[in-house]
This record gives sequence, structure tokens and C-alpha cells, in this order.
Amino acid sequence: MRYFIIAGEQSGDLHGSNLVRGLFESDNSAEIFCWGGDLMESAGATLLAHYRKMAFMGFMAVIKNLGAISKNLSLCKQQITDYKPDVIIFIDYPGFNLRIAEFAKNAGFKTFWYISPKLWAWNEGRVKKIKKYVDRMFIIFPFEVDFYKKHGIIVEYRGNPLVDETEKKISSFPVSDDICKYLGVEEKPVIAFLAGSRRHEIELILPEMIKVVRHFPGYQFVLAGVKNIPDEIYNNIIGNEPVKLIKEKTYEILYAAQAALVTSGTATLEAALMGTPQVVCYKGDFFSILIAWMVVKVKYISLVNLIMDFEVIKELIQYDLKENNLLIELKAILPGGTKREKILSDYKVLKDKLGPAGASGRIARDMVAELKGRMGEGENR
Repeated sequence: MRYFIIAGEQSGDLHGSNLVRGLFESDNSAEIFCWGGDLMESAGATLLAHYRKMAFMGFMAVIKNLGAISKNLSLCKQQITDYKPDVIIFIDYPGFNLRIAEFAKNAGFKTFWYISPKLWAWNEGRVKKIKKYVDRMFIIFPFEVDFYKKHGIIVEYRGNPLVDETEKKISSFPVSDDICKYLGVEEKPVIAFLAGSRRHEIELILPEMIKVVRHFPGYQFVLAGVKNIPDEIYNNIIGNEPVKLIKEKTYEILYAAQAALVTSGTATLEAALMGTPQVVCYKGDFFSILIAWMVVKVKYISLVNLIMDFEVIKELIQYDLKENNLLIELKAILPGGTKREKILSDYKVLKDKLGPAGASGRIARDMVAELKGRMGEGENR
């Protein structure tokens, strides 16, 4: 069968790559085309467009790039028409994907959605479009079962693919005592900075993180960089501060770190699954934050706290993201700190809630089975 997968961000590329492998395992005749990234391509999919062309986040960023977004939509629709896939699989990225889903469904294509948009956080009205244009949802958080049930959409929680990814990564690492040597950071214990994967958030959040460096002379600071951000952007912010930039080694850095400052997003869950105590940091441009304050409905912004439904890790957002608050919270989660052991204990409960590894394979098998007509009506919405 022919699959057309659309992922518009780095995290979507990661999850998409694992799904691609699962689809190939479950369907030995699979042809997979994608809008994604290097990871999906390396997994065997034919890459038609890179997510670097699509990753516009924040109100102002979207406004500035309306022309590029319109061209991407037209190109994607044309490619779907040309390739005539048996199914189109959307991975998160709702602003773009919902428009394509409407087009695809009206054109008679089968539509699946893997990794739900965060409709439970804001813009809940979009659920109506999901119900109208998506044949089946495949979720990755247990609390989403009740959310979709409330809207008359039956979904099944089959696990979270980040569990697979962290277990795979950990099994490939050097033994614990050698991980710092492997990274080339042996001198002092490590505090990690995870500043996000988009330029605008890095430029807003990383300068705040760096303010804590001078307060912890007994530690070394390692910034987990991503390859789609040029070194000079990081280095212009770091300046003369003793912060080491290491790219594309996020899991290894988290594994080596005693604690981390983490930009809100998938990375908060990654840090928890790696067992790294963290403080969540977020700062946006004025208009984006103003809109968020008006429409966001959830109590927390980090996935860890959302899944657990209470504050496991501290969230410092916008005006709370300042030097003194970061200093207090970071001290509390380092060895000997007042919050460290409770966080580590809560992480164990979180892992139990997420369930065992193997989610990507289970979801891929479900997709293939549905396409081949072997799934019972009771599993369809």
C-alpha cells in the first residue's frame, strides 16, 4: 500500500521515523512518501519536503510567512493528487495538517491522524474538524481517551513512542560512568540546557537560562543543540559564558546531567523518561503570549505535569522566567536539593502511566490492519 505522511516539526520527524519502520515491518509492500525530515528519510520514506520549510511557530512568525505557507499547502495537495496514496497520515502540526485533511477527505482519500494536536489545551473547537475529516485518531497520551470520548470520538491508548525512543537510546549508551567521557565533558558534573528547536524560542529563552551559570561554579553547563539551528546563533547568545554546545546528542546529555533547564515541549517528557530532574522554561513574543493567555485552557504547559495532573516539575513562564527564580528552582533539584527525590519518585509513576515500549509498532500494525479491512467495527469511531 502507499502511505503519505506529513510531519511539520523535528519531534514529528522522530515519531514519524519510528512509525515508518513499523509500517514497513507490518506491510512488506509499503511505499511511503513524506513531508518530514532526515530521520523519516533514513527510515526508508521518500522525502518530498523537509520540515525546515514548514516550522513556523508563534503568531507573528505565521503572519510573516503566509506566502510560504500557502505555497506549501498547494504543493502538498498537488503531490497527494499525483501519488494517490491509500492513506494520508498526519502527525500533529494542526495549522497545516487540518487544511490538508479537509482537502484529502473531500477528495476521497483515507485519513489517519497520529499524535493528536493539543486540542485539550486550546482551540477545542477544532475537534469538529477532526471528527469530520479524519477517519481515525491514534493518540499517545492516556488522558486523551476521555477528551475525545467527550466529543463522541472513540480512541484507544496504545502507548507513547517516546518510551520506545528512550529505551532504545539508553541501551546504546556507554555505561553510566563513561557517558561524560563519551561526550567530552569529564571535568565537573553536568547541568543541561535544552533551549528548544526553533530559532525564535532559542533567542528568547536561552539568554535567561545562561544567567544561572555564574551561580554554579562547581558544575559545567552543556547546551543540547539541534542541527537545523546554525552554530553562530547559539554562539552569539552564549558569548563568553562557559557553556559547551553539543549538537544532536540530547538524550546523551540528559543521561549525563544532574539536572536540566528545559524549554516546554516534548523535551520535558524526554527528560522525565531519562530520569533527569528539570525546571521548565518558556517565554514567547508579546502577541503569542497574549493570545495564549486568552485561549489556553490547561493548568500546565509541560507534558509531565499534564499527564500526572499535578505539579511534578516547576514551570517558569514568561515574566516568571528570571534569574532569581531559576536559581531557586535549580538549587532545589540538584543533588541534596529539597525537591529532587520527590521528582524522581514521581517520574517512576509517570512511566507506569505511559505503559510499556512498543507503541510505534502497535500503532503501525493497527493502521495496516484497518487499511486491509481486518479491524472490527467496534474499534472504529
